[in-house]
Amino acid sequence: MPDIIQLLPEYLANQIAAGEVVQRPASVVKELLENAVDAGASSVQLIVKEAGKQLVQVVDNGSGMSATDARMSLERHATSKIRSTEDLFRIRTLGFRGEALASIAAVAQVEIRTKPRGQDTGSLLLVEGSQVSSQGPTACPDGTSISVKNLFFNVPARRNFLKSNAVEMRHILDEFQHVALANPQIAFSLYQNDLEVFNLPAGKLSQRIVALLGNAYKEQLAGCEEVTPFITVRGYIGKPESAKKSRGDQFFFVNNRFIRSAYLNHAVLAAYEGLLPKETHPFYVLFLELDPKAIDINVHPTKTEIKFEDEKTVYAVVRAAVRQALGLHSLTPSLDFEGDVNFAPIRPLRTSAEAGPGAAPRPSGAALPPPSRHAPDFNPDALSASVAAAARRTAASPASDRLPARPTEQARRDLEAFYRELGQPVQAAPPVPDAEPVAPAPPELPFVHAAAPDGPRAAPAHQVPSSPRTTQVLTRFVLLPVKSGLMLIDQEAARERILYEQYAAEPSPERGGVPAQTLLFPRPVTFSPADYAVLHELTPALLQLGFRFAEFGPQTIAIEAVPPDLPVQGEKELLEGLIEQFRSGAGAVRLDRRETLARALARRVAQATSQPRLPDVELSALVDKLFACQVPSYAPDGRPTVVLLDGEQLAALFGRP
Repeated sequence: MPDIIQLLPEYLANQIAAGEVVQRPASVVKELLENAVDAGASSVQLIVKEAGKQLVQVVDNGSGMSATDARMSLERHATSKIRSTEDLFRIRTLGFRGEALASIAAVAQVEIRTKPRGQDTGSLLLVEGSQVSSQGPTACPDGTSISVKNLFFNVPARRNFLKSNAVEMRHILDEFQHVALANPQIAFSLYQNDLEVFNLPAGKLSQRIVALLGNAYKEQLAGCEEVTPFITVRGYIGKPESAKKSRGDQFFFVNNRFIRSAYLNHAVLAAYEGLLPKETHPFYVLFLELDPKAIDINVHPTKTEIKFEDEKTVYAVVRAAVRQALGLHSLTPSLDFEGDVNFAPIRPLRTSAEAGPGAAPRPSGAALPPPSRHAPDFNPDALSASVAAAARRTAASPASDRLPARPTEQARRDLEAFYRELGQPVQAAPPVPDAEPVAPAPPELPFVHAAAPDGPRAAPAHQVPSSPRTTQVLTRFVLLPVKSGLMLIDQEAARERILYEQYAAEPSPERGGVPAQTLLFPRPVTFSPADYAVLHELTPALLQLGFRFAEFGPQTIAIEAVPPDLPVQGEKELLEGLIEQFRSGAGAVRLDRRETLARALARRVAQATSQPRLPDVELSALVDKLFACQVPSYAPDGRPTVVLLDGEQLAALFGRP
């Protein structure tokens, strides 16, 4: 039997290693930026073209490399940071694996220019597919410049799997943010297609956070620090009111290396317990310092996941540090044990006439005056006389100062015709005479909002009697008697199905194109750079849903129109939620972008506009709209909207055959 096991060629082994280390252009950015930081640079410049597919270049003013070191850096398992086994357990540098440059050079065209400080000339290396095509002296400044061109040029299958430029640029921005936040003492700049995206001078961490994530964080940062013999926690957290729908602005660094940890994120959320609105996420940039021997950073090839030797202690310290920061900055509610808990008796406030012509009104929150020994007793007859006098003054006041007149007979007929178009049952109501210019009668019933295709419309409840068919149960479900038994409808799931089919419907000229609500004034909204990159990617799908916006400055848009039924003043939170849902990825089933956004938008609008108590008219309208849908029985994600209990099931509940 012939021998079949053989060593792989060097170029093929490097390509296999590149499959782990170089997954996309952002992987190249991460490795090159970390090498520049380890080289002691005080200024680092990142240049990308076509989202890194055409060019990724990192220029630093660090220590540079000699001609021999430059050539050796392209070999596998070559590193300047590990000499013995013990070094593996006290690593504090970033790029130490020794495969990065070799893997990058195996799948790209690489140019290296480098010069150590104190030398007259530098070195120039040209590498293509692991093969060094040229090496020689060159004139260049101190430091290193590495250009990676045409990534995956020799592995076309890998290049075909790259995403759109917007997606790849978003990943590049993420890696740039991680390194820039971890090293505020270093100046960073980023250029995309010859346009400057960031120019970050060296400074404090708080300044770097504001420069990277936006001026909105200036007033939202709260310092966080906890020092123990085992671990030190430092950084900043955001005030609860600054919590966002997106989870992007959350950063953990262990020994100055960015990591992802759901375990530590849970510790932070536990500290914020009871302070955050539903489905919002706090901002934090937290640095953990502990002995390198207490962690294992080789769990994942990208070194973004680590293991702690004593993770329970780390969890407890992080939670305590965040909780203490919230308390020190008065961000958590507290009890005032020094104040007087015995409240003074409440006395009727004096009117302006009783106080005298020169008396000033008592400001809100001011202490009540001490009770007078000669204060008269409370007289209900006097109060009744005062109310009667006020009624007489109201009747004698001009028409513009009085309550609105009751609806006319014509208004009542128009309203009944409107509800007949919606298919709602309307019982005959007694005619209402035209209002006379006399004192108005008090309203008989409050107003309710009846759902209509073109938005909420106010209607007097006494003019549109409720339908006896629907009943609300536990303020969440609609109970509807049907011929075969009882039907239960989940209000929120039903509204989600209705909105989804409305948003997912293809626009047509007969319907006037994509439906949208034009805002009276455009509303500017500013995003973080990473969220702004996602927004650019989602723009075509958002336009198909009814959003209209224009660029309004750096990472800022002006929203001009929104889809129908959106809550007022909720555009920023809604877009952040859509971005977060798109960033975190969809489920196992891959859907096109528009359907994914239509599902996400329907769910968020349904949750934002849900009301605990709905009038019977709106319950009936909800049922009618649900059964006008193409798939009324299920929400877009597969949850049932309707449960039917037939006669046999109802009888079985009572033990009857």
